[in-house]
Amino acid sequence: MPTLVRSPEQDSHRPNASAVVSKAVVRAASALGINNIALARTLGISEASASRLQNGAYLIPVDSKPYELALLLIRLFRGLDAMMGGEDVPVRSWMSVRNNALHGTPRDLIMSVTGLVATVGYVDSARARL
Repeated sequence: MPTLVRSPEQDSHRPNASAVVSKAVVRAASALGINNIALARTLGISEASASRLQNGAYLIPVDSKPYELALLLIRLFRGLDAMMGGEDVPVRSWMSVRNNALHGTPRDLIMSVTGLVATVGYVDSARARL
């Protein structure tokens, strides 16, 4: 089977992982109703970096903790989006209402690593039942 060889020109047209994840996490945060301050705390970056991220002037470096946390936040959004049928209002409502199983409000919980992981785990397990 022949091996495909990509020219440097072809590779230059492919978006890099950092750019894709940075754009996706901004969109996910918006859909989840998360402001820049909460996004900064969730990703472990400064508020200034979160603002630059929103404006496209900052990319989350691959192989960094903020990158891993961004992937989790994107996963949370995708899970909720699938469960809520792509509707923004129920997703934002779920994020802002106390969840007894999680012992807190998801919007507040995701600002810590343990809370983000627990919230993603909860949504993943709820999706598995569907």
